[in-house]
Amino acid sequence: MKYIILLSFTLVLIACSNEQEPGFLGPLIPNPDSIEMSSGYSEITELIFSNDNAGTKYYNSINDLSFNRMAIKQSADYNIKFESLAEEGLEGAYYLQINKREITIKANDEEGKFNALSTLIQITLFNDNLPIANISASPKFQYRGMHLDVCRHFFPIADVKKYIDYLFFYGYNKFHWHLTEDQGWRIEIKQYPKLQEVAAFRKETLIGHYNDVPQKFDGKRYGGFYTQDEVKDIVRYASEKGIEVIPEIEMPGHSLAAIAAYPELACENKPYDVGTKWGVFHDIYCPSEATFEFLENVIDEVVDLFPSKYIHIGGDEAPKTAWRNSQFCQDLIKSEGLKDEHELQSYFIKRMEKYINSKGRSIIGWDEILEGGLAPNATVMSWRGIAGGIDAANAGHDVIMTPTSHCYFDYYQSNNPNEPLAIGGYLPLEKVYNYNPIPSVLEKDKHHHILGAQGNVWTEYMPSFKNVEYMALSRMAALSEVLWKEKEDKDFTHFFNALTAHQDFWKSKGVNISDYRFDVFPKVYTEFNKGAYVDIKELPKDAYIEYKVPGFSIWNSDINFPFYLKENGRYVFRAANNTVKGRPIEKIFQNHLGTRAAVLLVNPPADQYSGLGAGSINNGILGSDEKYGGDEWLGFQGYDFVAEYVFPEKTDISKINLKFFNGNGQWIYLPKKVEVFRSDDGKSFKSINEINNIGTLGKIANVSISTKDLKTKFLKVVAKNFGKIPQGKQGEGNQAWLFVDEVIIE
Repeated sequence: MKYIILLSFTLVLIACSNEQEPGFLGPLIPNPDSIEMSSGYSEITELIFSNDNAGTKYYNSINDLSFNRMAIKQSADYNIKFESLAEEGLEGAYYLQINKREITIKANDEEGKFNALSTLIQITLFNDNLPIANISASPKFQYRGMHLDVCRHFFPIADVKKYIDYLFFYGYNKFHWHLTEDQGWRIEIKQYPKLQEVAAFRKETLIGHYNDVPQKFDGKRYGGFYTQDEVKDIVRYASEKGIEVIPEIEMPGHSLAAIAAYPELACENKPYDVGTKWGVFHDIYCPSEATFEFLENVIDEVVDLFPSKYIHIGGDEAPKTAWRNSQFCQDLIKSEGLKDEHELQSYFIKRMEKYINSKGRSIIGWDEILEGGLAPNATVMSWRGIAGGIDAANAGHDVIMTPTSHCYFDYYQSNNPNEPLAIGGYLPLEKVYNYNPIPSVLEKDKHHHILGAQGNVWTEYMPSFKNVEYMALSRMAALSEVLWKEKEDKDFTHFFNALTAHQDFWKSKGVNISDYRFDVFPKVYTEFNKGAYVDIKELPKDAYIEYKVPGFSIWNSDINFPFYLKENGRYVFRAANNTVKGRPIEKIFQNHLGTRAAVLLVNPPADQYSGLGAGSINNGILGSDEKYGGDEWLGFQGYDFVAEYVFPEKTDISKINLKFFNGNGQWIYLPKKVEVFRSDDGKSFKSINEINNIGTLGKIANVSISTKDLKTKFLKVVAKNFGKIPQGKQGEGNQAWLFVDEVIIE
């Protein structure tokens, strides 16, 4: 179904006003495909549903929303009617007509009716009087999902319902509920009471960041679980919003909590504790008959609670150390004619898939389930990038795209130093908005296998639901437009203006939505033979830049770009207008010989960690010691860092200082060695010094290499990637990441 946009509006209202402009429908997210406005306003002052069974269902879907503005009731004299669409289209398409005294919703399925109601609720929030209008929309993707991890941190039923409200508001139809983990089992299974008594609670919790050395713990027992009655309540509540709840029961990895309750499920006879820190644990389910009996019994209770088409079985980050050391597992590999432990995992997944299929359900698994052979009917969630999704689609399997690069909402969303602690990475709003779930390299005849995309909210660093709101809600709104609109129909400026109104609305309701509309992000570049300069290309509306220079505490506003950095020290920038002062962001500048050089990166960094390209390593700005994303860090997965420098003239160089990030929990490793080369012609290079066996106890490694008596115009610096992650480590078998910050040349 195709629509022509007949009217695009400019956001002129932030809050509701009795002086609204005729024809203003509101800052709708996702923005509908077609909006036809008529003159005048409806006389409707309350939403009235019929009092039959159908009317009750739709009445229930919106009556319990905490953010309703217009009165909602049921009566035999109703003003909302439902009809079928004449046109065929994707699931979830709708036509919404607001007339003088009646509202008509047309849709060919229940999902479309709920989507229309969501749009109607948004319209009521931003209008005192309902405009007469015809609105139509059809989602681009059939799977529009959001995930919530309740295992690392547990959230009460009221918060889970609030999360579902947000999904309804932004046109999502899938709620992926991550219920079991190393750090806690969160769903009542009546046949196994120790899952509630033992697995649902941990003795303490890591505080600070996983990469902190030494790690610290709070010493407080923590946990909780949802009773089966509470689970049924959530499933009912979501269903009344047109949202399907997909439970995740992790296997074979991320199972330490269950093993702590029932140690016979592990390969080794020893005591186990529920995980108290984040990351990946080596102790996973043993593929024994006892384990399969346990999991099948768990699935029996799960499928009775969740009517969803899918059961998510995890399948990710399952280290094979315990299996390698288990004689039982090695014998099983031989008896089943398997090649190795990866095929043993495939055997595990296929066996559980067969059982779940026998219950009339299908499985979803993270893209690791591709390893060793994909289960016949599995749907793949591609999270480690897009390669897994491409492979699965090419093999004829359905795919949900959820790569870390665009869909992990536990990553930092702003470079501002005042952001709350997060796992790492950097995923700004605009990057989410510009995502296309269909990979450009995927052949067109395979596009139908890309069902959609999902935003993931892992909660290691979100101890309260306020943290979840801050990290997820703005980016959830951005991803909703990805899933509803064609790429060519999207407009980030239009979306950002609409989001501004939504942010004001949510904040008026006490919601902790992130709002960095007055943040600025100064970028520091270099110009050959001139040095480093600051540029700020985009300013908030009606704002100007204030700044401080090293040694002065007074804010100045007389700045022109490009703004060259002359003095070493702290530069601070912020946006401001007559009433608002944005959050300040600082840049600590350290001038060095490299800022005047031209730099070539022989191996390009990964797209998601490309910073400012080569400029990230020679602009005189050190990256954060806590965050390895953003402008100042470059990330290379499996590749060496190789930088070739050309100086304006022969230059005396005495020392080179490099900075690396160290975070094995995020697959980030220090280089095997660092080596410096010189050249007379820029083509043939000769090694002049190297450092091997780099080690550190903390998150940051600073490496200094002497180049005494070196005078050259051409220089090359190489940091050798660690290579494959060893067995027994998180991410074993995958290529390690190498993260490089500023290369300071003195």
